[in-house]
Amino acid sequence: MRAHHRCEIDQLSEVLATHHAYIERVEGAAYFHQQGDFDFHYCIIKASHNQKLINLLCGELYHLLRMYRFQSPRAHSRPQQALQEHMQILAAIRERDAELAEMLMRRHIQRSRQLIEQRIAD
Repeated sequence: MRAHHRCEIDQLSEVLATHHAYIERVEGAAYFHQQGDFDFHYCIIKASHNQKLINLLCGELYHLLRMYRFQSPRAHSRPQQALQEHMQILAAIRERDAELAEMLMRRHIQRSRQLIEQRIAD
C-alpha cells in the first residue's frame, strides 16, 4: 500500500472519529457538518486523484449542496445512520474493495436523495 493512500485512509478515519464524537456529544441530534478537509465526502473525492471528478464535485456544485444541507431542517437528518454508512464505505476502501465501496456510496447517495424527496413532499 502506498504511503499517501495510508495517509488518506488515516485522514478519513480521523474525520469520522470527529463526527462520531460530535454526534455522541449532541446525543444524536445532528451530524457534524463541516467543509473541505473535515467533510467525509470531500476527502473521498480528493483522494480519488481524478482531476475531472475533483473539478466537478469540489467546486461550485459542492458548495451548493453544502449550503442546502446546512439549511435543511435537522429534524429530518439521520446522523447515526449516515455515520454508519460512512464507516462501511471507509471499511470497503480500507480493504481495497472498489466494487463494494461504489455500491455502498451509491446506496448512501440514494438514501440522501430519498430524504430530500420526502422533505419536498412534506
